[in-house]
Amino acid sequence: MNILLWHVHGSWTTSFVHGRHRYLVPVTPDRGPYGLGRARTYRWPETVVEVRPEELSRADVDVVLLQRPEEYDLACEWLGRRVGRNLPVIFVEHNTPKGDVPNTRHPMADRDDVLIVHVTGFNQLFWDTGGTRTTVIEHGVVAPAARYTGELERLAVVINEPVRRWRVTGTDLLPRFAEIAPLDVFGMGVAGLADRLGLPADRLTSYDDLPQDRMQAEIGRRRAYLHLCRWTSLGLSLIEAMTVGMPVVVLATTEAVAAVPPHAGVLSTRTDTLLDAARGLIADPDRARRLGAEARTVARTRYGLDRFLADWDRLLEEELCGSR
Repeated sequence: MNILLWHVHGSWTTSFVHGRHRYLVPVTPDRGPYGLGRARTYRWPETVVEVRPEELSRADVDVVLLQRPEEYDLACEWLGRRVGRNLPVIFVEHNTPKGDVPNTRHPMADRDDVLIVHVTGFNQLFWDTGGTRTTVIEHGVVAPAARYTGELERLAVVINEPVRRWRVTGTDLLPRFAEIAPLDVFGMGVAGLADRLGLPADRLTSYDDLPQDRMQAEIGRRRAYLHLCRWTSLGLSLIEAMTVGMPVVVLATTEAVAAVPPHAGVLSTRTDTLLDAARGLIADPDRARRLGAEARTVARTRYGLDRFLADWDRLLEEELCGSR
């Protein structure tokens, strides 16, 4: 199939474009939010093709995949036709609802021309989508080449925009963990985080927007991985850390409680419990290694790329056949 989608979520898209299809990704001269083109910090196959908006009216497109509500109007404008009738439209919902939870109405609610695919069961449960058809396809990750060593008595964290998102991503909790061990924070917009938190440079180091394979290799050298998000969908960075073989210390919120069984990590809504767990893993590298091995098995079994792509292939075929 020829699938039109925008480059929005780099990790998720990296997994998605490893399928057996051809992926058309809009690109604009400024490489802005609606024309980012191919990824520069992720490895994408050659089947991902950049296409300019003015070329899309002549392009062969079988399915449109949306990830932001405004992309619907862009698709209609750039393709020169109303999508959703004779051209299947799938909306991938990556995020937890905001506002009056659990009564938040989805922007694609009560539509008969769109299928909403949630990336977690939690999201499907909490969004009010009215009469719109929904389903769930859980995450899948490209197996990292990196392997856990845990040689550094430091804690790894991956957060995008930790200052702007603050309590949502648990940024405010980081100083308490920095008392136990130095923190290494990876992600987009993490530069200057130590100053913003009032931490000395030797307690928090930022690594801004590293290439994915390098980031995975670096976090695998740290003793344990922290996931302190209060209200986000299931982060692919958590699954990737588990797949590397890292022991994980996780705030027990949203889908994390389903992704990390008790034998594969430490989960709690009590910060003190997580602090004790981090302290114990720093002190006991053998236990950290054993817990990480369990996490790796769980992640590779539940969130393997083959399962993810097979689920998507079945859905795409069903939607394409149903539109004919």
